[in-house]
Amino acid sequence: MNQLYIKQKVFSLSGKFTVKNAQGEDVYFVEGSFLQIPKTFTIFNSSRAEVAVITKKVFSFLPTFFVEVDGREMVRIKKEFSFLKARYSIVAEGIEVRGNWFDMNFSIFKHGEVVGKVNKEWFTWGDSYKVEVLDEQLEKLIIALVVAIDCVKADNAAAASAAT
Repeated sequence: MNQLYIKQKVFSLSGKFTVKNAQGEDVYFVEGSFLQIPKTFTIFNSSRAEVAVITKKVFSFLPTFFVEVDGREMVRIKKEFSFLKARYSIVAEGIEVRGNWFDMNFSIFKHGEVVGKVNKEWFTWGDSYKVEVLDEQLEKLIIALVVAIDCVKADNAAAASAAT
């Protein structure tokens, strides 16, 4: 089992942050396109090789995010039509997210088995998440999924503030 930590800087307009291991070493680097269309987040490993890309689909009625890992689309996160509360569906082959993912406290399942857990760490400067990877073969997918869910949350918050 690997424990990884994602910590975003509060006032960073560049959209860059790192994923660290339990020893505090940088394991992944995340770079976002803050003002670019389409909005993307690219995840690099410690050798600076691209391992995943999160892209927001442009020109769609409801926001949709695509997650590619090693060049293959693995996950789609799509906003569902709803009048009261924002609802999203996560579509992935054999992957399921259970828990409160808008509060960043959830488990990730593959074919019914827990492969990862995510918990938001409170009382920190910026958003910080503890990610437990129980299946190391799925580490890149789990990190990409956490970054994508955080991106969906930020996009939803931006849309809500623009509407008021």
